Amino acid sequence: MTVWDDLVGQERVSEQLAAAARDADAFVTAVSAGDAPSEASKMTHAWLFTGPPGAGVTQTARAFAAALQCVSPDRALGGVPGCGFCDGCHTALIGTHADVSTVAAVGSQILVEDMRDTVRKSFTSPATGRWQIILVEDAERLNEKSANAVLKAVEEPAPRTVWLLCAPSIEDVLPTIRSRCRHLNLRTPTVEAVADMLVRREGVEPAVAAAAARATQGHIERARRLATDPAARARRAAVLKLPQRVEDVGGALKAAQELVDAAGEDAKQLAEEVDGKETEELKTALGASQGGRMPRGTAGVMKDLEDMQKRRRTRTQRDSLDLALTDLTAFYRDVLALQIGSRVAIANTDVEDVLERLARGSTPESTLRRMDAIAACRDALDRNVAPLLAVEAMTMSLRAG
Repeated sequence: MTVWDDLVGQERVSEQLAAAARDADAFVTAVSAGDAPSEASKMTHAWLFTGPPGAGVTQTARAFAAALQCVSPDRALGGVPGCGFCDGCHTALIGTHADVSTVAAVGSQILVEDMRDTVRKSFTSPATGRWQIILVEDAERLNEKSANAVLKAVEEPAPRTVWLLCAPSIEDVLPTIRSRCRHLNLRTPTVEAVADMLVRREGVEPAVAAAAARATQGHIERARRLATDPAARARRAAVLKLPQRVEDVGGALKAAQELVDAAGEDAKQLAEEVDGKETEELKTALGASQGGRMPRGTAGVMKDLEDMQKRRRTRTQRDSLDLALTDLTAFYRDVLALQIGSRVAIANTDVEDVLERLARGSTPESTLRRMDAIAACRDALDRNVAPLLAVEAMTMSLRAG
């Protein structure tokens, strides 16, 4: 299967990117042969990918990066780049290609320190691949300094450097940056398309795939996780019980504490999986002795790594909370749909009896107030309000209705 097969429900975007990849391949081939490249190329040096959560924005950008690095013999014979199997495609997709650099927010922002080396690399020629590619996963998290660094690089790019920026919407990126990018907007894939992908790519049973796709309303990564990870299903089930547990103050506060604790456990699990490996690799690179003693002058480097890991744990906890809040919003959306007799498909069919009971026992106005309380909690978390404080305020509002 090619890299384009992973772009679920994005046929129009796939066609545009495949055409650009073909022209990019022709450009490199012409330059390598000493010929003049075509002036009618669909390829450009900077791209901005936007779309709603779960549409596969980052996956689309990475698929395009793989196609640009494709070295399949079929490509040289006129086929569309992006075979998915050659060394160029494979290493770009798994994140080990020497000429594909990925930048993601560790904390709430991408700092200029996180971008400095990457921007410097963007002005160099590819080491082994066909293009020097910079993929920024969270372009909306660039702060003023890091955004200005990116702007300077995008304004005057090296001939074979490509910037791929990902953001929820075009408004989330500075006008000066987005005006220099070709914009592609992805749409939320249909529930049917996501379910089909889970069956074909993950080997999930059709009924399980359909339930996961419906529950996540077409969010690709969440649907994949829900369909393949029993722990994820257990966490979602616990979240969907929360509306029944906030009938009194004690229940509301206890539910808030448990929600925050679960998010913290997620962050701790990730840290255990990643932090230790990163620390040992850095110690080895810095020349640590067998007893673990570090060479002089390396304490600052180790401290920088610890600070980065701390920021990542904080963000992981907040991301986990945000996922729970997304599930809660979908729950009350279903309640509201039942209350107003909407024909919108119910997402949480596995708890439909609870939805119907809450719909009968409250009004559409109270349901909307509860949804507003969840949105306010998400805004508070974005402003770095203490998670427990933000979630407690939300659960108390859910109780009051």
